[in-house]
Amino acid sequence: MPSRRHAGTGPINALTLPARVLVADIKRFKFRGSSGKVNLALGALPDFTCMPGFGPHLRGAMSISPSIEYLERAYDDAKYGDFSRRPYMDIILPSMLDPSMAPPGKHVMSIFVQYAPYHLKNGTWPEKREALGDAVIETLSEYAPNLKNIILHRQVVTPWDLEQEFGLTEGNIFQGELTLDQLFFLRPVPGWAKYRTPIKNLYMCGACTHPGGGVMAASGRLAALEILKDMKLRLI
Repeated sequence: MPSRRHAGTGPINALTLPARVLVADIKRFKFRGSSGKVNLALGALPDFTCMPGFGPHLRGAMSISPSIEYLERAYDDAKYGDFSRRPYMDIILPSMLDPSMAPPGKHVMSIFVQYAPYHLKNGTWPEKREALGDAVIETLSEYAPNLKNIILHRQVVTPWDLEQEFGLTEGNIFQGELTLDQLFFLRPVPGWAKYRTPIKNLYMCGACTHPGGGVMAASGRLAALEILKDMKLRLI
């Protein structure tokens, strides 16, 4: 565990934390990010073969996941250390709901992509970044044939980029895998699942705590309730 400076107490490191078992448990915590993002600036709206033309479907979330076998094959690529050549995608057009996000007549598309493992068997993510973007565009173009002709700009965000830019270890958007051995009272580690830490007045409130990630802020609210409990006890 890297040394950190804590106000009024000097350096905090693995030797000064009161519970060595906590340090060992944190080191065992699994991250293994497996997703990426592709953001597109579009000169027009995509035209999907399943629902051609303009319609309310463009205001909602669209998923490219045609079958269980498709998803299994997408995961197989990641299982062997490569990104999915035909990935699962969650797609939204936020400019359909907020036109101020793009110039008149233009749009932005946000594509959540799986699977893109943080640990690649061959090469590095800076080397493979654009290849991931190409795989996403090629696959999505099968469902929206006009896509390639309307792309103005694109941004490809790999798990490595998520770590470098946002500090998400191994690019995991949930700050740790949501597996059975890392949920409920085991998140992040046994004995420290109620948002407190061994350091006085230092609390955890991110997605690495119960109930995990997602756009819900539940971890922060539950942490705040525990902080309020401790404050009341100190005032008694």
